[in-house]
Parts: sequence; structure tokens; C-alpha cells
Amino acid sequence: MNERRIRSLRQDDFAELMRLEEEVFGANGEGVLGAYYVRLCCEFFQETCFIAVEGERAVGYVLCFVREREAYCTTLAVAPELQGSRVAFQLLRALIGGLVGQVDSCWFTVKEDNLAARALHTALGATNVGMREDFYGPGDRRMVSRIERRAFQRIETRLRRLGLLDRDDRVAGAA
Repeated sequence: MNERRIRSLRQDDFAELMRLEEEVFGANGEGVLGAYYVRLCCEFFQETCFIAVEGERAVGYVLCFVREREAYCTTLAVAPELQGSRVAFQLLRALIGGLVGQVDSCWFTVKEDNLAARALHTALGATNVGMREDFYGPGDRRMVSRIERRAFQRIETRLRRLGLLDRDDRVAGAA
């Protein structure tokens, strides 16, 4: 088994992200992220977008953008054979490390029937703030949730106490 690394996105991750998009979402008949969007993440948003790699193969990623003091976590994907493993947790730990000190809140959107993602958001301290109709297109209904500053600080404190987030390390788990 290859050792898993969690690191910030790089320009050369584009092809692997697109492959993983197709494997995770396209194979289930869902829409996949556009190539332009993925390219922007690889080129300009490396500080808050992370990839899980085993060998040379991407096995997961999380994409997030920051505007002022708010983060928008747009996508988290894990290879089908590793769903339910620690990959999602490792990616979120890296994301939180990348967001520490930069944001006061973090927003998520999720399909109502994605119970695993909803449970993960709840475990992080997110609260449901509403529904959005036609979010990614006609008929696409998404729940919107948000981690407020106090909950975000609790996560940070817990990760530091467990030794999973270093005091001066802004990108936890990136090594």
C-alpha cells in the first residue's frame, strides 16, 4: 500500500483532479466540475485547496475559496474505494489548518440525500441555514450550512490539543 500524503494543489494536479471527478461524480451520472474551474483551483487557490495522493494517484480533494473572512468549501471528493476511510478527515484537517487565522466562518452546500456529508458538516459544528433551489442548475436543490466562528475555534482547539494542528503550521498535514 502506498503512503498517503495530503498537500496543497499544484498546477500539475489538473489531470488527476479531472480523472477523480469523473470517477467519483461522473460514474454516478452526476455533473462534474468544469475544466476551467478545476484549472483555476490548481493555478490560483492552492492555499485553500488540498489533494490526497497515494503514489502518483489522487484519491481525494477538497476545494475551498476565501472571500474576506468567510470560506466557501465547494467540493470534497474521495475515491469510491476509500469512502468511509480517513481521507475526508485528513483533507478537512488540512483545510482547517489552511484557514486558521484567515476566516470567521465556513460555508458548505450539500444535497439533502448526502447523509455522510451532512453528518460530517454537523460533526464540524455546522448548522443548517437554509435551502437553495436550482443551485447548480434547474432542479438542483442544495442545503446550505455554516460553521460559525465559535464552532470553528472549537475545532481548531481540539485539533491542536490532539497534536493534529501545530501552533505555527498553517497547512496541517501538508507534509
